[in-house]
Amino acid sequence: MGFASKVVWITGASSGIGEALAKAMLAQGASVILSGRRADALQALADTAPDNTLVLPFETTDYARLPELVEQAWAWQGRIDLLINNAGISQRSLALDTGLQVYRQLMEVDYLAPVALTQLLLPRLVEQGSGQLAVVSSVAGKIGVPLRTGYCGAKHAVVGYFEALRAEVEQAYGIGVSIILPGSVRTAIAANALEGAGNARGRSDANIENGIDPDDAARTILDELSAGKHDIIIAEGMELMALQMRASDPERTFAFTAAEGAKLAQQRAELGAGASIDPNAVNT
Repeated sequence: MGFASKVVWITGASSGIGEALAKAMLAQGASVILSGRRADALQALADTAPDNTLVLPFETTDYARLPELVEQAWAWQGRIDLLINNAGISQRSLALDTGLQVYRQLMEVDYLAPVALTQLLLPRLVEQGSGQLAVVSSVAGKIGVPLRTGYCGAKHAVVGYFEALRAEVEQAYGIGVSIILPGSVRTAIAANALEGAGNARGRSDANIENGIDPDDAARTILDELSAGKHDIIIAEGMELMALQMRASDPERTFAFTAAEGAKLAQQRAELGAGASIDPNAVNT
């Protein structure tokens, strides 16, 4: 099953994986609702396929607007076949240097926002009798790694919600639920990541710069969404090995991540509390 004539809603569609997914969906003949914060980037994408796109810019944590936005999205074609919760933000800071407001922001954007949108759309999909829900979590949603305590927490949480939701709706209502688990994909995620004081980091990581091309990631995601795959892993090399090792030999995984954490703690001791730590030793 492809996505021709399907109605797909993508959040975080103005760049990165979300933009690549939108382009790939449009190439297959889908009608795509484009959401994100950057209206100009969304419109530029919509201009490439004006008859098959609806631009709905919004901040994902603007919960008061969500009911109105769901109404607009649904009214466009009278249905939604697939929602891809893609919008998110990452982190690059040690727990010792991270303020509580950073944890709050990560949980709001990466967990509560996709849950809120999904909860509002879910009754309509049940009434419709079909549909598919997807969320972009992360390899960090399955493995706890240094510099990402808040990010891992939020991404683990979103995995838990969507796995439990799948158990409730897949057989009962015929609604598919897929969890997308990217590793390093060549996007601005590291540059936009939050540091301990809540500021954007402003520079990328070597593993992200050398990561999977977003268009390649999008093609894999579409193929596996079309096949109804539950967990969609977009990772290679050490990240893929780490996921496999987490399942088969967790103690070895914990020893590896602890060794990476020790290297970063040494950097902190040398540079001082609150210093920007180099995460290149961490490969997830």
